[in-house]
Amino acid sequence: MIASLPRPLWLRASTVIYGLLFFAFLFLPLLVVAVFAFNDAAYPAPPWRGFTLDWFLGGFDTARRGLFADSAMLGSLWTSVVVACWVTILSVLVGTANAFLIERTQFRGKQALSLLMLAPLVIPGVILGISILAFASRIANLADDVWGLELEFLRPGLPLVVLGQFSYIVSIATLTITARLKRFDLTLEDAAYNLGATRAAVFATITLPYLQPALIGAAAISFLMSFENFNTTLMLVGSDAPLTVMMYGRMREGATPVLNAVSLFLMVASALLALTLLRGNPSAEPSAKS
Repeated sequence: MIASLPRPLWLRASTVIYGLLFFAFLFLPLLVVAVFAFNDAAYPAPPWRGFTLDWFLGGFDTARRGLFADSAMLGSLWTSVVVACWVTILSVLVGTANAFLIERTQFRGKQALSLLMLAPLVIPGVILGISILAFASRIANLADDVWGLELEFLRPGLPLVVLGQFSYIVSIATLTITARLKRFDLTLEDAAYNLGATRAAVFATITLPYLQPALIGAAAISFLMSFENFNTTLMLVGSDAPLTVMMYGRMREGATPVLNAVSLFLMVASALLALTLLRGNPSAEPSAKS
C-alpha cells in the first residue's frame, strides 16, 4: 500500500488497538508497582487500602520501616552503585581499546577474535557466573597450595562480581563504540597530521570528541546492565549483597510494599539518568572545514 494513500478504517483501528495493547503490556506492570508503593497495606498487591508514605518514610520507631530507614536495603543500593561504577569504567576503557583494535589494525585471526568477543553475550548468565567462580576458585586454591598466597579477590565477593559482570558487558560497550568508530572520516586525522599535530593532540581534539556520544551511551548501558544484573551476580556474590540479590532474598522471606518503593525509586532514577544523557549527549558530528 502506498503510504500517501488513505488507509481503510479497519486498518487504522487495528493499528491503534495494537499500539495500546503493546504499551499496556510494557508499562502496566510498572504502573501497578508504582501505585502500590503507596498502598496502606502490609502486602504489595491489590486491593487498594488507602494512601500512605510509610513504605518510603517509615522510621525505626514505627511498625513499618520504610525504604529510607532500611539500612540494609540502602547499603545494598550503594553496593550496586559501586559495582556498576567499576564495571562501567572498565567496560568503556577496554571497549574503546577493543574498538580501535578491530577498526584500526590488521592482523591474522581478526575475524575470529571479533566473533569470540561476542561469545559472552550468548552464554546464559548463570553458566557464565558458575564458570568464572570455578575458574577463579581453582586459581586461588592453586596459589594457596603452591605459594601460600591468599588471593581474596578471586573468592566470592565484590571484586569477583565486578569481573563477572565486566566479562560480558565489555562486549556490548565494544559493539557500541565500534559502530561509531566505523563511520569516522580518517581524512580528518590525516589533515591534522599534515598540519603538524601530534598523535595525542589528534586523539584528544578530533577522535575523542567524535566518539563522545558512543562513549556516553556505552557508559550508560554498562551502568544500567550492571545495576540490574542478577544471574551472574548471584553466583559470585559474597557477604555484601547488591540490590538485586537483596531484593531476591526479601522476596523469599515475604514481600512487602518496601520492594515496590525500591522499584519506583529505581524507575524514577533511571528515567532521570536517561533524560540527562539525552539532553547532554551531543549528536552533531565534526566536519572538515576548508
